[in-house]
Amino acid sequence: MEGGGLWKRKEGEDERTLEQEERRRGEDDKSLRTKSNRRVDEEEEIEMMKATSRGKVQRDLIDEHTPISAASFSFLSSSVCQGREGCEEEDEVRVSIVTIEDESCPSEPFGTAHLQSANHAVRTEDEGGEEAKKEKEEENGEGRVEEEEEGADVTSPSAHLQHQMKRKLDHGPDGRPFPSGKKHCKGSGYLSPASLVQATPTTFGDLRLANGHSAQRRRVTSGPPPSGLQDWLHTFQTWSGPERLLALDELIDTCETSQVKHMMQVIEPQFQRDFISLLPKELALYVLTFLAPKDLLQAAQTCRYWRILAEDNLLWREKCHEEGISECVSYRSRECVRPSAAVSPWKSAYIRQHRIETNWRKGDAREPMVLKGHDDHVITCLQFSGDLIVSGSDDNTLKVWSAITGKCLRTLTGHSGGVWCSQMAVATVISGSTDRTLRVWDAESGECVHTLYGHTSTVRCMHLHGNRVVSGSRDTTLRVWDVSTGRCEHVLTGHVAAVRCVQYDGRRVVSGGYDYMVKVWDPETEVCLHTLQGHTNRVYSLQFDGVFVVSGSLDTSIRVWDAETGGCVHTLTGHQSLTSGMELRDNILVSGNADSTVRVWDIRTGQCLHTLQGPNKHQSAVTCLQFCRGLVLSSSDDGTVKLWDLRTGAWLRDVVALESRGSGGVVWRIRASDTRLVCAAGSRNGTEETKLLVLDFDLDDKKKETD
Repeated sequence: MEGGGLWKRKEGEDERTLEQEERRRGEDDKSLRTKSNRRVDEEEEIEMMKATSRGKVQRDLIDEHTPISAASFSFLSSSVCQGREGCEEEDEVRVSIVTIEDESCPSEPFGTAHLQSANHAVRTEDEGGEEAKKEKEEENGEGRVEEEEEGADVTSPSAHLQHQMKRKLDHGPDGRPFPSGKKHCKGSGYLSPASLVQATPTTFGDLRLANGHSAQRRRVTSGPPPSGLQDWLHTFQTWSGPERLLALDELIDTCETSQVKHMMQVIEPQFQRDFISLLPKELALYVLTFLAPKDLLQAAQTCRYWRILAEDNLLWREKCHEEGISECVSYRSRECVRPSAAVSPWKSAYIRQHRIETNWRKGDAREPMVLKGHDDHVITCLQFSGDLIVSGSDDNTLKVWSAITGKCLRTLTGHSGGVWCSQMAVATVISGSTDRTLRVWDAESGECVHTLYGHTSTVRCMHLHGNRVVSGSRDTTLRVWDVSTGRCEHVLTGHVAAVRCVQYDGRRVVSGGYDYMVKVWDPETEVCLHTLQGHTNRVYSLQFDGVFVVSGSLDTSIRVWDAETGGCVHTLTGHQSLTSGMELRDNILVSGNADSTVRVWDIRTGQCLHTLQGPNKHQSAVTCLQFCRGLVLSSSDDGTVKLWDLRTGAWLRDVVALESRGSGGVVWRIRASDTRLVCAAGSRNGTEETKLLVLDFDLDDKKKETD
């Protein structure tokens, strides 16, 4: 719209023209009064136009949401009479102000169909036909406005006025054009206040367009529209916002369930926003850090962009650390992953660990690999490192097996008595025998590197730490050996009966014997620091973590000792027989007993957390146990290996069940890594062959390689 100067000049010209008309035509007083009234009306209308041009009326309408009807204003064109005094001809220009309502056309909020032509002069003699002609002007005005705007020059004030009004509607108050995707509204003659300012969509149609949906949605086509539908919609549009809300409440109450369901199906999708894609990448990744790994795997299947975010390597590194996965192993992509897709190495590590965990808990249809070689002798000790398995037997030999192929790689011969204990680090194996010696072997070559002489009776137990091994014997002594040289560095004396179990952490040696005693030693000075007295029968098992000493005895109790002070911290009671084996990690102790039960303890509180028994419990003495990955493995004289959940104490499944279980079949020893379980099985009455069973739970790629 032009400024106020144009309107003032036109006002002055109107006054002079009216005075000339009065003198020239000599009309009577009645005619003059009528003319004067017209002039007063025009002035009031012109003042309203000025206010509109300054934006006051527009702001009031937007703030109050009060509809106003279209008004027409007439004035004399200065371009016609410019430079000609006493001009007798009048050109009347009519300008229409469009109605501003609270609602706009749902799908087309902006357009020039609301603009009436400023050059279309209309003279009406009766007010009854004025409204009909005005509607006709609205239909034809758009074409004329567009044609005139496309002209080479816009010179007349009326054309310039029309151009400014159209620019306001098409470009908004800040002069920037509206998005090109908005089409002109062909239905309603109203403009929403939101259409004057680019802001949050106010109508459902605006929301659809903002979400990138088509303006034309699929509609119900069950039949012809009911009569009076348009009148009903027109009545709804004439109501104010609160009145519409009240009407909608009443309408919903009268709808049937199927009709309300239809409304939900139409409305709900429009309010679903992919907020992750709208955020900066850094914020989106921060949001994803709150998801669990399994939820991230599902999020990666949502869309391509979510998959890119969910493959972030740093994100998966944090998730792996939360799950206790400390190594990012190289892992070949599976066939289901596209070669071009960049897979996070940490994500691959998590998926692999998750698959292994699932295989542990649920098992695999494949039968375990069977390794035979010790004939009908008893396998007394079992070690497992990498892909090598070493078994010792009372047949005086040790055998080295491949965990991949199941073949016996070599037999270690040299002992003249049965092998009763062994330790292994990488490819170095140390064995103790009834022939009173220890031998150091190279498992890769099968060569005996050292023979360690010194004990005067059976070597019954040993523990390897670094380059030193501590051995305990029935001769009541302990000896500290250098593995690389084969030299005996220290001899620890003090027990008065056979030493049955020993632990060494590199600084202190702890031993338990048939004399009911537990002793703590300083191996460098060969001094016994503490003698832990309390057990009333033989000590068969020990655990030592540098702070606490845990001892299991034939007196059915388990005692927790302070290694620094030698005081008894807790006495754990509950078992009914000999504690044959224990495992200690952090403050969690797992104990296996000859009473056929396994118990889980908290050594800091002395509380028994779980007793692993129930309908699926072992039917005979527990021979060996081990726990890893939050799982507890226990073997028994009943010929089974059972898997338990460490956290809940629930039985999960029987990992191994011998055919001769219950009739002589025995599982003597078990050793487990994160991906494999090795069991030494046989029988005492010939019902089961002596053998090793190997179960591999990392089955994905390695299964393909072996196949």
